[in-house]
Amino acid sequence: MMSNEDHKYDADSLEKNQLDVGVHVVADGRHKFDVASIDLVQRRLKQRHVQMIAIAGTLGTGLFLGSGKALSGAGPLGALIAYALVGSVAYSSLCSIGEMTSHAPISGTFPHFAARWVDPALGFAVGWNYFYTNVITVPVEITGAQILITYWDSNPNHAGIYTAIIIVFACATNIFGVRYFGEAEFVFSIIKLTMITGLILVGLIIDLGGAPDHHRLGFQYWKNPGTLAGAQLEPQHVSLDRFLGILNVLVQASFSFQGMELVAIAASETESPRRNIAKAVRRVFFRILVFYILGIFITGLIVPYNDPNLLQSTGTAAQSPYVIAMANAGIKVLPSIINAGVMTSAFSAANSFLFCSSRILYGLALRGQAPKIFSKCTNSGLPLVAVAFSSVFALLALMNIKSGSATVFNWFVNLSTVGGFFGWGSINLTYIFFHRGMKHQGIDRTKLYYWNRLQPWLSIWGLCWCIFFILINGFEIFWDFTAAGFLTAYINIPLFFGLYFGWKFVKKTEIWKPEEMDFVTGIPTPEETEGPYYPPVGFWQKLAAILF
Repeated sequence: MMSNEDHKYDADSLEKNQLDVGVHVVADGRHKFDVASIDLVQRRLKQRHVQMIAIAGTLGTGLFLGSGKALSGAGPLGALIAYALVGSVAYSSLCSIGEMTSHAPISGTFPHFAARWVDPALGFAVGWNYFYTNVITVPVEITGAQILITYWDSNPNHAGIYTAIIIVFACATNIFGVRYFGEAEFVFSIIKLTMITGLILVGLIIDLGGAPDHHRLGFQYWKNPGTLAGAQLEPQHVSLDRFLGILNVLVQASFSFQGMELVAIAASETESPRRNIAKAVRRVFFRILVFYILGIFITGLIVPYNDPNLLQSTGTAAQSPYVIAMANAGIKVLPSIINAGVMTSAFSAANSFLFCSSRILYGLALRGQAPKIFSKCTNSGLPLVAVAFSSVFALLALMNIKSGSATVFNWFVNLSTVGGFFGWGSINLTYIFFHRGMKHQGIDRTKLYYWNRLQPWLSIWGLCWCIFFILINGFEIFWDFTAAGFLTAYINIPLFFGLYFGWKFVKKTEIWKPEEMDFVTGIPTPEETEGPYYPPVGFWQKLAAILF
């Protein structure tokens, strides 16, 4: 299966400094690890694009609107625990994919890493599962954006028009090329960062008594109605019910974090990817701490978890806990501004998931795990066929206009809910194999542009929790069991393993041993990917370097 060459890597052959490697392991050509001759995407995303995508790429309706549902479901302390735990799993996943991408900033990203260092069958299963998860989320976000428009225009006859317009803009942004995608996400990220920062500050002002009613809240709502809410599944057993409430919010909170790996998926189209991805990943911890953990903490201070307005499911800014808090405090706010910001977030998410799904499909096609036609690129480096095919799924948003079709659409959506957990889990599992292979072959990973001293324990932590999330995803169904509910909650598990064992049976793949792992073939050297570094000069350049 493998061949060895008895020579050392020369200086900088893999990374920025010397990597001490005992043997040069090269995979058999049938695995198609070296696709440089047919991989025609171009590095057009600049540093500022990548940094803003990393900081705000996944800030969306899950945080702006979903935080209210989390608060009512588990209480302020329960929601804080859930978001902190899921945040730690998201962080471990991004650290893992960040280190692997620092070594191999190539098309195909983590599905290819799984095929390359764990088992080709795992790469196939992860790739198609992740493609489906992302491509079906595109119409979900488009539908979310359309619902937000009903805040201004509730005429149901206009829903189809608005949905079609959003579809056209989301698809056009991707079809015009990665540079336009980068610029769009740069602008959207600034809007989202400005809004979440403003909302956190306003929430803090309300809590400290700076609102028109001058009522200082402090931790009032932590005392009454309390810190923990129940799931209302076991009302006779209060402690158990509160625990189930936290479990329920764990699953919900994870959806607010998923998609953080977008920055690594874009590595093959990023200028100086090793340096820029490393910089982006190092900032993730603070991003999670400030925007997610601090955000949910402030939410728990300014709105009681039993506020009836939290139970609304309007899909507009009216259900945002910040808007509820402003109304309770007598602030004459323009909810339209928040609604517009949240709508921008929903559109941005649709834009990003369309980008992700097309690049995953392109990466699979490059290595023979998807039809070859999806690897076709334009002269400007756009995988047009993959983008066009992924864009077709956006039309599923039109199904929500009719109630009968909406039921079918929601069934498709439920099938994909576990997909993100499989994505994170596979990233962490692949890193464990990657770490073991690097160590066995004598490669010094501390010479990579990015590495984390907490590994491999971070990836083990992330993998264990991802397995847990997958298993509890539909636990509520066991209190009111229906066959349809059980299938939609758990059908993705046999589908995933069906993909894995199906490809394994057809292609007769094997799990890679540490001495067989190929850390060289098809991986560009730093001289090929990294441009010259120019340190910032003057106040404005240094400020831009901090922000971007």
